Amino acid sequence: MKLKDKVCIVTGAASGIGHAIARRYASEGGKVAIADLNLEAAQKAADSIHETYGTEAMAVAMDVTSEEQVEAGVAKVVEAWGGVDVLVSNAGIQIVNPIEQFKFDDWKKMLAIHLDGAFLTSKAVIPHMYKKGSGSIIFMGSVHSKEASPLKSAYVTAKHGLLGLSRVIAKEGGKKGVRTNVICPGFVKTPLVDKQIPEQAKELGISEEEVVAKVMLGQTVDTEFTTVEDIAEVALFFAAFETNALTGQSLVASHGWFME
Repeated sequence: MKLKDKVCIVTGAASGIGHAIARRYASEGGKVAIADLNLEAAQKAADSIHETYGTEAMAVAMDVTSEEQVEAGVAKVVEAWGGVDVLVSNAGIQIVNPIEQFKFDDWKKMLAIHLDGAFLTSKAVIPHMYKKGSGSIIFMGSVHSKEASPLKSAYVTAKHGLLGLSRVIAKEGGKKGVRTNVICPGFVKTPLVDKQIPEQAKELGISEEEVVAKVMLGQTVDTEFTTVEDIAEVALFFAAFETNALTGQSLVASHGWFME
């Protein structure tokens, strides 16, 4: 059991990548807090995890752009389980538009969820990790943390920003046992990606099939989507890697779309 009795908070974990990570952590003995905007869905996810793996799981209502809700959610976890060992900042959305048509409110919303969310959740858990002398903070980046694509100005900006935040926390937290990493997936077949397909088809003037075959998977080695299970394995690897050897590093999982 790689995470036996480790306290893990995963944001945006009622569905998609976050849910897959929470289940993988539970399968390795972790206590998992499902932090999500949708408390009802989070509770269902927590109940399912407990029933499947027999580990402790709880639902936490959390808007990651609200400092008050983040602090309250982390406090709830600490009160129940005594601390925090792993944070996965995964909550995110996608909005696509050419930059000249990108609404400023949408820009601010994107940066708030991705960047403010990562900052606020890290800020809330770090004191508890410092107290224990150990901890793992994992940000959900993207190939777009390394690369740019049309129509995604806010998303690309936010995902690039996560690399910088991770490196600063790694520098500050290293001597106190706190390490950070960024997972950079390619296109993963989730509702977030499904939503993009018709949007990009409309903006680019091509069919939805062409969006998938050319825009999303055209540069992979096998025209395959990355899976939520792939990303969950990477998240487990980072969470269970207990030294500073890899702190501040990112890992791309994209079927060869982007290599470094």
